[in-house]
Amino acid sequence: MRLDAPFVVPAPSVVSLPVVGSAARFPVRRIYCVGRNYLAHIREMKEAEDERDPPFFFQKPRDSIVEDGARVPYPPQTEDFQYEIELVVAIGRTARDLPLDAALDAVFGYGVGIDLTRRDLQRACGTKRLPWEAGKSFDQSAPCGPIFPKGTGGDPSKGRISLAVNGTETQNGDLAQMIWDVPEIVANLSRAYRLEPGDLIMTGTPAGVGPVRPGDCIVGAIDGFGTLTITIGDRET
Repeated sequence: MRLDAPFVVPAPSVVSLPVVGSAARFPVRRIYCVGRNYLAHIREMKEAEDERDPPFFFQKPRDSIVEDGARVPYPPQTEDFQYEIELVVAIGRTARDLPLDAALDAVFGYGVGIDLTRRDLQRACGTKRLPWEAGKSFDQSAPCGPIFPKGTGGDPSKGRISLAVNGTETQNGDLAQMIWDVPEIVANLSRAYRLEPGDLIMTGTPAGVGPVRPGDCIVGAIDGFGTLTITIGDRET
């Protein structure tokens, strides 16, 4: 260890995503995720059916970001590795305690994300009333496509959201089916945390989630925000 070095261990690299129409990239600070935001998904998971329960949030580490076209290894400690297609909201300015009518002012843009989940570990945590980190917050669990600056892509309040595995469509919904829409999500989150430029919010998934295996090709798409393709690699040992 060099005593005159700026850090005692190597500093983490900046995690970032491409921005559509720009050579500059979007640096990622935090990744927030919304749980249970589509009623049909709540029902398929056999969870509570009160569609206006307040939104709740969990986080993934920023270095779990995976870019479009990546090969994602099948993670350890699971036999039920699942996908969830989601609209991603990218925050562009500092915001705290936002009123609903100002929530979109904090948004920089939108993209396509896939919330990869070790479902068996998530369920085990839920049964024991433990946090979801083991099931949700592991390495390479947050694939995300390029960010479309606000006004350059689709309409985040409506539009088809879908996912296919090996060419077979498994998820097909509409952004209008979100229980809590983008302004409500951003406003609610800003009451619990100070949002900062670089924050991402994954907004929940429609019904049709399911398991994947090594070799599977996953393609997620949202109208106006492009596609996101990943391939599942061999099991990590």
